[in-house]
Amino acid sequence: MTTYLLLCFFLLGGHRSLACPHPCSCQGSRVDCSGRSLISGSVPSSFPTGTTELRLHDNLLNTLPNGLLDDLTSLRSVSLHGNPWICDCGILYLRAWLRLQTADVASYLGVNCSSPPSLRGRSVAYLTEEEVLESCHYWYCNLALASLGSLLVFVAVQAALLVALIVFLKRFERLTKEAKRTTEESFTAGDGLRENDYENLKDSSI
Repeated sequence: MTTYLLLCFFLLGGHRSLACPHPCSCQGSRVDCSGRSLISGSVPSSFPTGTTELRLHDNLLNTLPNGLLDDLTSLRSVSLHGNPWICDCGILYLRAWLRLQTADVASYLGVNCSSPPSLRGRSVAYLTEEEVLESCHYWYCNLALASLGSLLVFVAVQAALLVALIVFLKRFERLTKEAKRTTEESFTAGDGLRENDYENLKDSSI
């Protein structure tokens, strides 16, 4: 039974490794995922192991998931141009992979940084380690600024709620005083009427 389950597992795994990933199109050993508005979070998690040509150009990719291309040992051509690559810490995998490939496999043309501004237009494969690490600080600064902005918005909302609460309590206090004064005036007027009725009744009895 265990042998049968293991056999099914390997057969199914092998079948999945040969399947054409969505939303790409496949013809033989060529996998075409170009021009499909793919972002880093929607790029296929794997490709057929026998892929020899992979097209990922003209998408919206800014990074590649770590290890995405490591098992494609038969690759002879990869196109990655036309993507807005962000050269911060997330570009380290793509940079390392490009630098390990031979010239006939990886085309460096068009694989350029779109941000940060200091690296815009630079080839990803030829970035130095110092430049990448420095861009990581740029990314952390942006994150810190975004966090600070969110904190300021949160504080502003809390302040607005506090002001609204104070205005409500002031209004409630004023309404309570007015209601109390009205009640006291009503009681005073009622006492005056009763006293007048008593005096009239007393006069009439005399």
